[in-house]
Amino acid sequence: MSTFFQFVIEGLTIGSFYALVALGYTMVYGIIRLINFAHGDLFMVGAFVGWTALSVLAAAHLPLALALFLAFAVAMLATGVLGVAIARVAYQPLLRAPRLSILITALAVSLLLENGVLIAYGAGFRTYPHLLAHTGFEVAQVHITFAQIGIIAASFALMIALYLFVHHTFIGTAMRALAIDQDAARLMGIDVERLIQLTFFIGSALAAVAGVMEGLFYTQINFFMGFVLGLRAFTAAVLGGIGNIPGAMVGGFLIGLLEAFGAGYVSSQWTDVFVFGVLIAVLVVKPTGLFGERVVERM
Repeated sequence: MSTFFQFVIEGLTIGSFYALVALGYTMVYGIIRLINFAHGDLFMVGAFVGWTALSVLAAAHLPLALALFLAFAVAMLATGVLGVAIARVAYQPLLRAPRLSILITALAVSLLLENGVLIAYGAGFRTYPHLLAHTGFEVAQVHITFAQIGIIAASFALMIALYLFVHHTFIGTAMRALAIDQDAARLMGIDVERLIQLTFFIGSALAAVAGVMEGLFYTQINFFMGFVLGLRAFTAAVLGGIGNIPGAMVGGFLIGLLEAFGAGYVSSQWTDVFVFGVLIAVLVVKPTGLFGERVVERM
């Protein structure tokens, strides 16, 4: 049983990254019905911005807590602004165009981000400073590190904060109205374009948090890291019910647990088979996911 619970801790840690990125997928889809395939690459950009910030701050010999806070803040701000720029330049002009046009644009933006980071930082791995000690404690022979507790707790806190923001604030109410009917929301005086940009900012900032946390935990990053993680986070969003915030949270943790159990009990080489097998199964059996929203079909 100790091995089982060890895999649970590892799965929740991995699932924290997936859940934060899945929230961006589900928010954008809920607002403009777009599968933003560039979102995984925003996670990667956030990781590189955090690495750059920490490299600069390390030379300034700032206290660890302050350096981490500034690195997260810079990564969230820079990636959030990049997300808004992508929304304004690439997506918003195509909102009235056929769905295929905006989908192809999302793939093009993904390739642009990957190759932009490749040109800027090179193809090699970049190593984060070893700031998170992997010390911790044991409970019933299950080793839990303080870094894992911090990652899981921070992810839960951010996800709960997002849920409260969407469901208990005026702006969140406007977002939910926009998700139901853009034209009606516009007639009610809601600034649709600005809300779409705000949605991209929040989703991109959450992806940046996940990128910096993964960089700190695993210490190595590269320009291609967002591709596979983005697909797994998309699977998590579909599993939970894309467009549903609690569903994205649950889906992220379930995919993380599936990956940990698959790697631990079978082989790490089969994790992609398990994860994307779940994606196929959900799309075939229950396309709306575990907590899928009810969608009204419009002619």
